[in-house]
Amino acid sequence: MRRTIVAIVCAFSALALTGCVNEDPARESLGEASSQGAASQEESGADLTFAMVTHSGPGDAFWDIVKSGGEDAAALMDVTLTYQADPDPAQQSILIDNAVTQGVDGLIVSMANPDGLKEAIGAAVEAKIPVITINSGIERSAEFGAITHIGQSEERAGQRAGTYLAEAGKSRMICVIHEAGNIAQEQRCKGAAEAFDGQAQNVQVDIADLTSVQNTVAAKLQSDPSIDAVFTLNGSITTAAAKAIADAGSDAMLGGIDLNGDVVEAIRAGEVAFAVDQQPYAQGWLPVVFLTQKVRDAMEVGGGQPVYSGPMLVTADNVEEVADATTRGKH
Repeated sequence: MRRTIVAIVCAFSALALTGCVNEDPARESLGEASSQGAASQEESGADLTFAMVTHSGPGDAFWDIVKSGGEDAAALMDVTLTYQADPDPAQQSILIDNAVTQGVDGLIVSMANPDGLKEAIGAAVEAKIPVITINSGIERSAEFGAITHIGQSEERAGQRAGTYLAEAGKSRMICVIHEAGNIAQEQRCKGAAEAFDGQAQNVQVDIADLTSVQNTVAAKLQSDPSIDAVFTLNGSITTAAAKAIADAGSDAMLGGIDLNGDVVEAIRAGEVAFAVDQQPYAQGWLPVVFLTQKVRDAMEVGGGQPVYSGPMLVTADNVEEVADATTRGKH
């Protein structure tokens, strides 16, 4: 088993280190745990149960890929994985507390609001349950006692975008934040502004209403024709912004974070200049493999430092390399 796990980890760690958050934040009921194939895993004698508790869940295209990666890894590792989600940090903390009470063998948590989860994660660590954080909260992961964090540096992802737009000669950028209070999105905009030579301004929208997002961005572009760059932080928001740019008759360059099929097609068509990919499948797959290593073989990956799943810049030059994997739900 040790050789099998090591081989798998090596393969996917290589994927993560070559580079890699959110659609409509649908909420999963507090009492509902989800895991494809969990019953078959139990029948096969799976002896470990891991809980993945995130701030966004089913119905969110990005998190569906994270969940799929985790479930595929659980099936291969012969462990049981439960998945629950809630965008409210207080409710997410309850889900974590419940997992601790149930005595899970490992915990995987996203930290969009780290301070709101500190006590609950601390209780898991105190109970000797190994914790891996994913996606959000990279700066606080070690502080909270997690083994490692799997994701991208949000500020660095923003810097990649800001640098690209600056090198394209753009001078006035808007960064579209779609989840109020999400520290990761604020870090992305901050990184983009730091790397961008011109003026940068944040625009707040609500991802729950994509029509409103499109109208808000279009109105902003119409009211200020000097805006020549739009940076979005989510695949669906990128698509809405592309429509907004067309509606406004603007020539603004558009780039965003995260891939989906629509964004791939928009890059092919020249409507979107780039997407920063953080590889959500890897964010689901790797923590399950790493926790299995930790519990079964006393192998600890990361050494308290993050394992980066991105950022990878996808443009017209390399979009075909990831297009098929995106279609298969691997990006």
